[in-house]
Amino acid sequence: MAELVLAIDQGTTGTTVLVIDARGRVKTRAYREIRQFYPQPGWVEHDPEELYRSVVAASKKALLAARARASDVRAIGLANQRETFVVWERKSGRPVHRAIVWQCRRSAAICEELREREAEVTERTGLIIDPYFSGTKLKWLLDSEPRLLPRALRGELCFGTIDSWLTFKLSRGAEFVTDFTNASRTMLLNLERREWDDTMLEMLGVPREMLPRLVGSRGPIVEAVAGTIGERAIPIGAIIGDQQSALYGQGAVAAGEGKTTYGTGAFLLMHTGDRRVLSRNRLLSSVALGPEGEPAYALEGSIFIAGAAIQWLRDELGLIKRASESAAMARRSKNTDVYLVPAFVGLGAPHWDSDARGAIVGLTRGANRDDLVRAALHSIAYQVLDVVAAMEADLGEKLNVFRADGGATANPYLMQFQADLLERPVTVARIADTTALGAGLLAGLAVGLWRSADELETLRKAGKVFKPKMSADERERLLAGWHSAVAQVLTMQDANNRG
Repeated sequence: MAELVLAIDQGTTGTTVLVIDARGRVKTRAYREIRQFYPQPGWVEHDPEELYRSVVAASKKALLAARARASDVRAIGLANQRETFVVWERKSGRPVHRAIVWQCRRSAAICEELREREAEVTERTGLIIDPYFSGTKLKWLLDSEPRLLPRALRGELCFGTIDSWLTFKLSRGAEFVTDFTNASRTMLLNLERREWDDTMLEMLGVPREMLPRLVGSRGPIVEAVAGTIGERAIPIGAIIGDQQSALYGQGAVAAGEGKTTYGTGAFLLMHTGDRRVLSRNRLLSSVALGPEGEPAYALEGSIFIAGAAIQWLRDELGLIKRASESAAMARRSKNTDVYLVPAFVGLGAPHWDSDARGAIVGLTRGANRDDLVRAALHSIAYQVLDVVAAMEADLGEKLNVFRADGGATANPYLMQFQADLLERPVTVARIADTTALGAGLLAGLAVGLWRSADELETLRKAGKVFKPKMSADERERLLAGWHSAVAQVLTMQDANNRG
């Protein structure tokens, strides 16, 4: 019997599944894209059933490509987009609404009403008040559809992030759980005690009866029953939020180690061990994992639009056919004075302005599509630099090791520009799908495929290193233009709010 792990990453724009063998090698990879629904400006939704179907289909495709059967799989590791949530009927398993995605800003008005309590929210949850997190959007849903609250109070409805939804579906309702990494992004979890917080439940009007049971990321937790992914049941050995999974996959499991994941958004996490860091620069405290999967803490900066800016160029503007074209187009551009501020759903860290909207600054008659593609790639690196600066200010030290993973790390132009802006080397993960890898490694550890965290270290290998080349003068000139463009966006939004 083969010794395999099925590593699943259910992300914002698609589901990735890896088949990993006992030596930590990726045997096959499968992918299914997810439809995005935009019912109003700033609103983003998914079809929950499509999310589940994508996991099953991609898993079956990956196993078929690996010429493997369910009996060859020791465990499933599941990573997921964190703040996106579903509300469904406990008895039937049917969703009562589309999944509301982490990018969605529909609860902005609720956040403004709660703004004066932000210090209390941060103390309890490690988060700031922003539509990014599940809690205020759950309040919006319960307020908008009054029929739901009585049902929730009777225990008829389940609220869960995508890990809860998928494990419920895969187990055919046998378990209703969430792990601490996902729970820490709902604005409902007390970060110190790692339990649901009564004050936050009251503040947001959320009945405890609709909440999942809290569990650790490392299991085994439940089984994907026969007839879902395979002909036999498969233990789910780990469930974990995508960014914490990438942190674990990169081997950043001790204080002072961190990573940046370049996906739909970009996410920087710095492990802080058993010490919770209270940010002075509007970063977030969150749950991370230690070497064996035990709970720890991390400092996080979240950028809403990274790879999504390139998708926008492809899908909405039609400037490119494939994301892979962007590197060559950026190199052809002769104009570095065009700036894209991709505040399509507001600005994340360190600004946290949910009302900000995107802008292109510095256009001239001679600007062309190559310039816009270059500006989009540059915007990713600029936003990452701003979060790095905030993180260094909080920690009081320079982040000398910069690890990168995620789909956009395949773009050599972007990685080189990032190294130039940071003025330090950028080390790219050998396996770009580090999010799926982290969940897979943790699941394999949980079922004994790997005996210890030390053994996992032998499986992790770094990839290419990009070293800075840009002159200091050019870097400062570019940064000045970027910060001017961001300031114009924020000033414009302030004027709109006053108007």
